[in-house]
Amino acid sequence: MAAEERAKQLHRVVIFAGKAASGYWVAKQVIKLINSVAEVINSDEDIGDILKVVFIPDYSVTAAESIIPASDISQHISTAGTEASGTSNMKFCLSGGVILGTVDGANIEIGEEVGEENIFFFGCLAHEVEDFRHYLRFHQPNPDEALQAAFDLIQAGTFGDAHIFQPLIDSIMRGGDVYLLSVDFPSYLQAHQAVEEAYRDHDEWITKSILNVARMSKFSSDRSIQEYAEEVWNIEPLPVDNSKV
Repeated sequence: MAAEERAKQLHRVVIFAGKAASGYWVAKQVIKLINSVAEVINSDEDIGDILKVVFIPDYSVTAAESIIPASDISQHISTAGTEASGTSNMKFCLSGGVILGTVDGANIEIGEEVGEENIFFFGCLAHEVEDFRHYLRFHQPNPDEALQAAFDLIQAGTFGDAHIFQPLIDSIMRGGDVYLLSVDFPSYLQAHQAVEEAYRDHDEWITKSILNVARMSKFSSDRSIQEYAEEVWNIEPLPVDNSKV
């Protein structure tokens, strides 16, 4: 990319945070790849401050207290139907973060509350997942140009020993692509393009951020507990004698 083109790019800091269970080998590979990519990008003088990649180890509530309020965009990208998007996306929205995510789990409920114009959805829908998985059991994925370029960089040793990361590529190209990365990736990039366009309009982005906070009342703990009390536990409130409080 020429210097003139780089100057037009939005500056980004991409933060990953997490931990892998002791026996979760694939997760450890993913973390290794993130850190290897970060090492290359963060030391590239041409990229400079346009892009930084950070991995925060041993993710915890304490770490989240700093990360979540500082985030402009929050990515929740579980495959549709896996219900992996839980409550952390709610915390980001309540702190003014805008979601980029799949049509999965709590992302769906949040979209209903904040308005789909204030959330960036991408990827296949839950009812499409099994059809895609069935197809990929018998056919090799056909990654788009951008995903293939990423594979090529990894296999060329750009981020270190390519053999270390080959199993990750094989899980997509030869393992049936269970999580449909090859299917969702093109729309993922389109969603990022929509994020960039919205972010360049400062007033539009601030509006999205404020509305995300203002429309999240459904996800308060008070509402959740009351609903459980009425519909699950079948209990009624107990009057409190304020004179004894």
